[in-house]
Formats: sequence, structure tokens, C-alpha cells
Amino acid sequence: MQTLAEPTTAPTALLRNYRLNSIDLLRGLVMVIMALDHARDLLHVGALTIDALDLQTTTPLLFFTRWITHFCAPVFVFLSGTSIYLQGLRKSKRELSVFLLKRGLWLVAAEVLLVSLGISFDPTYSFIFLQVIWAIGISMVLLAALIWLPFSVLLALGAAILLGHNGLDAWEAQQKSFSLGYSLLHRQNFLPFGEGRFLGILYPFLPWTGIMILGYCFGRMYQLEAATRKRWIAGIGAALVLFFVVLRFTNIYGDPQPWSVQPRSGFTLLSFVNTTKYPPSLLFACMTIGPALLFLAFAEGWRGRLAHVLTVYGRVPFLYYLLHFYLLHLLAAVLFVGRGGTVAEGFKGVEGVPFKFVVPGVGLELWQVYLAWLGVVALLYPLCRWYGRYKQAHRYWWLSYV
Repeated sequence: MQTLAEPTTAPTALLRNYRLNSIDLLRGLVMVIMALDHARDLLHVGALTIDALDLQTTTPLLFFTRWITHFCAPVFVFLSGTSIYLQGLRKSKRELSVFLLKRGLWLVAAEVLLVSLGISFDPTYSFIFLQVIWAIGISMVLLAALIWLPFSVLLALGAAILLGHNGLDAWEAQQKSFSLGYSLLHRQNFLPFGEGRFLGILYPFLPWTGIMILGYCFGRMYQLEAATRKRWIAGIGAALVLFFVVLRFTNIYGDPQPWSVQPRSGFTLLSFVNTTKYPPSLLFACMTIGPALLFLAFAEGWRGRLAHVLTVYGRVPFLYYLLHFYLLHLLAAVLFVGRGGTVAEGFKGVEGVPFKFVVPGVGLELWQVYLAWLGVVALLYPLCRWYGRYKQAHRYWWLSYV
């Protein structure tokens, strides 16, 4: 019987086929879902005034609209690690290490210069955000060194980070402030860096690096024979879901926010699944990655129009990620002007709000946000399809960075 310790060396063409039929399909799915949350952030009437996860003020649909997008970042980071492992089957370790270092630094720069601008529409960069692209970039920089470790040591390190980092929760709860270094490592924070300027550290990198490491180690699954691989992936996914349910029920460890019985019908379940994303807790990771692996186990060989469309997005994740922010924010600007505001007023913005052309308490109803989300995703499809075909037809070095 074949085991993880005895992977086969699968042909490159076969690995690529699996990636197209399952990994890119899953990545495309979560990226389409991801745009829903950003559409809500920029367009919804209550985005700046109502916490969608606050069980005292939210509605089931608003909660679901926010909660379903929780799957996006952990799955995206995890699959980035898997893709890195698969690249390592076609590159030497030195080539892979150098590539990770350069691409990681590029992603950090892109987060600061390109993504932050798309989110804020503020050319003065009074708000700089460190989100998922930053987390992936800095994790790649670290992985450039870590891939030289023995596989078992790397796997143990990733597991230790994910299982152990919530041990910091009790200590953090007693602190009144956190340094820049610690905030980058493990604590969401907004820090001033000059007059009227703020650095928003939304994705402290330590737990995300742990998730990427585990995704990298997961890549070994794709050297197993198909039936064995499917059993392993489904088994791990089911185990993570079960682990989440059992550990979450105890309220002992794994998330700084315990669940509780709620007075409103059905809201106890919402409390149970309302885990912490910033930074991603152990339970948050299990809750999202477990079902994703179950999807991945049964997605191989899926065909049909929907699978094809989602795969198109999954093949060009960075381009899609970058452009969807600009399209959504452009739509927000058009709506702002359409309501009687001027472009100058839009760029001036509202004090304390990091998004230009966005006014608290003004915006679309939730059903209209859904329509806008679908419209932006549809608009991006032709460009993503063209660029995906362009990447397949050309081998320019810079294509691996976009």
C-alpha cells in the first residue's frame, strides 16, 4: 500500500492536469467568492456602520455574506504553498529558493504600492494596508530558506505554528499596546507612521506562514497514485472538520472568541462558526481548510461550463485580485458622483474612512451589492481568459510574477 512516505514521481503533464482540474478550480471558486466581501466593503450601505459578524446587530444573510468569504484567504494561502511544491518538481531547490525570494519581495511591494491604492483610491497613500498579498509575499521570503529543511522538519514546523500560536491569546489579552514588530508577527493593528498616515496590519504573518508551509507539504499528495491521493485528501479534510467541531464545542482552546448560546433562533450556530480571522486561529483554519480539502478531493476530473469558468479565474489569481479592487472602487466612485457628489469631494473623502468615494451610511442594499459583485466578476472574465491563454502561449520570465 502506498503511503505519504513513499510518493511516486508523477509525470509533469499529469501534475499539470490535476492542477487545472482541481487546484485552479478551487482557487477560482474562492476568488470569485472573495470579491463578494470586497463589494460589500465598498458598496454596501452598512459596510462602515454595521459589523456583519456582530450577532447583536447583524442579519442571517448579512452574516453569511461576510462569513462565506472566510474561506478565501486561508484556502488561497494554502494552495499557494501547494503550487510552490509542484513548482519544485520542475525546478532545482536553488532555483525555487531564488524564485520565492524574488517573487515574495515583489508581492510585498505590490501590496503596498498597487493593492493599497486600489483599496483606498488615495494617491497620497495616507492608508497602507498589509493584507493577504503581503502575507503570501513575506511567507514566500521565509519559505525560500525553509524549503532547505528536511520535509519532516518543515511539516512539524508548520503544524507547530498552526497548533500553537493561539497559546499567545491569553498574554495578548493582558497587553495594552503592541510594537510594530510584534504586530507584523501576530497582532492585527493600525499604527500611525507620520501626520495623518496609518499602516493597517490586517494579516500578521506568523499563522499565515504556518498555513503556507502546510500547503507546501500537502503538495506531496500529488505524487501519490490517484485513488490513494483522493482517499488521503478526503480523510484529512474530514478529520479537520471533525477536529473543528469537537475542539470548538469545548471552548477550551483554538480561538480567542468563545461561542455561546444565543437568544435568537439559529444564532447559536452562527456563534459556533464565528471564529477569528485576524490573525487566523487554529479553529478558523480547520473550519475553512477542512471543507476545502473535501471539495478538492472530489473536484478532480470535474468538467462543464461552470468548472471551466472558475478555472479561468484560478489560473491568473494575482491579475484578478488586483483588478477586482480597482473595478469595485471605480464603481463606488461612479455611484458617489451619481448621487450628486463631485470627484474632488470623493478624493477628499470622509475623515477616518480609509476608502475614498465611500460615505458611512450611504450605499447599496445587500441585494444590489450581490448584483454588482456578479457584474464585476463577469467583466473580469474576458480579460482573465485572454491573459491565461497568453501565459500558456508564452514563457517570458515576468509572466511568473503577474
